[in-house]
Amino acid sequence: MKNLNRIHLSGLRAVEAVGRLGSLKAAAEELGVTIGAVSQQVQKVEGQLARPLFERRSRGLVPLAFALPVLSQLTHGMSALSTAVDMASRERSGMLTVSAAPVFAGKWLVWHLKSFSKAHPDIRVRVEASVALTDPSLSDVDLCIRVGRGPYPGLKATKLLDQRIFPVCSPVLAETFEKPEDMFKLPVILDPGQMFTWEDWLQATGRDRIQLQPGPSFSDGALCLDAAVAGQGVFLAWETLAYYALTSGQLVRPFPDMIATGISYWLLHSPHKPFDGPARAFSDWLRQELPQSLELPPEI
Repeated sequence: MKNLNRIHLSGLRAVEAVGRLGSLKAAAEELGVTIGAVSQQVQKVEGQLARPLFERRSRGLVPLAFALPVLSQLTHGMSALSTAVDMASRERSGMLTVSAAPVFAGKWLVWHLKSFSKAHPDIRVRVEASVALTDPSLSDVDLCIRVGRGPYPGLKATKLLDQRIFPVCSPVLAETFEKPEDMFKLPVILDPGQMFTWEDWLQATGRDRIQLQPGPSFSDGALCLDAAVAGQGVFLAWETLAYYALTSGQLVRPFPDMIATGISYWLLHSPHKPFDGPARAFSDWLRQELPQSLELPPEI
């Protein structure tokens, strides 16, 4: 490793960040320095190597063909360094960082995390609620909980639970029904970002000829659920989102049909990081807690 003596780590970090993120601006934001500082570091490394790594274009820096495998190795190396630093820090703090979508984190995880803390008081969990598809190989995140169809190339993926959908509405609205089918007279609360549609549930239950009544639209599943609790209409929910509202009586299910979407909950981790201690303990707990916690009350 003597050849590393002639190139500073800060320069290699700049080169790797520019190559991975695709721009000087993004690299500067990640490294916490100015764009000019990143540019200077890249030029300095190129001078020390006696060859350019990037082609300068009007829209930014583009890696030269020979530099692509070099940048890939740098990314793996920086990831290994990050993992080593994280392992040393975690040894002192007992911290486990879990990335989860805000809806899952807010509507399920926070309600159940106390049982994990009770079983493992020596492990402190930091929940990073984000819709960004964080790569645990390139960050300090230990585990990711994601909802999707898979696969997740480059990551270890454990399937946790199949997602099932069903209509919900407020008890006040449900009291106006003479029969469950009266639900279809209500406005439908929509989330345009959902990975499934009402047609999925209607077709699977043989009700695909029913004409739905348009209602309010929200860009977040939790807001849609709150709108249903507030009596603004009927919403096509799923178990981890609606569990607390159903068990507390804020919402009811007019129909018993719970339809699988083909989407699942997954636990992801990096194959380049150790999967033991806190990570394994959380994984074992989540695989048991998630399915056991979703016994819903019967339909009305």
